[in-house]
Amino acid sequence: MDKSEIYKFSAAFGGSAITYLFGGWSFALAALLTFTIIDYVTGLIAAGVEGKKGTGPGLKSKIGLIGIAQKVFIFAMVAVSHLIDGVLGDSHLFRDAVSYFYLANELLSIVENGGRIGAPVPSIIRQAVEVLKSKSGEKEGDGENASKKKR
Repeated sequence: MDKSEIYKFSAAFGGSAITYLFGGWSFALAALLTFTIIDYVTGLIAAGVEGKKGTGPGLKSKIGLIGIAQKVFIFAMVAVSHLIDGVLGDSHLFRDAVSYFYLANELLSIVENGGRIGAPVPSIIRQAVEVLKSKSGEKEGDGENASKKKR
């Protein structure tokens, strides 16, 4: 087998896996992937800033590994919700609700990381968090954000 066949097989396998696990690649999933990457990077920057100021633990590989595990779990939950949709009738209702929940959660985390860095955050972004929370069905004080302490 030459390299081009391996690339073609990998692309076909990856596309099939995404379709099976997520019901195709929607804009909500693309936004969620982008938000998770931005959240992780801004979390690294915030940890570095706090480490230099002496106000936090700084960059720790164990904390970073936990962050990566949390991001993997997000996509596992989206895949599970898509499979539930398939069992209940293929409407993408649960997948989209879970995606909106995690989009709001990641956006809130990005905003918090911006605050930890000392960067100003526009109020329109804070309003976007509330819109995404309402689309996911989350109310104030519900869900992960109620008990979550930022790292």
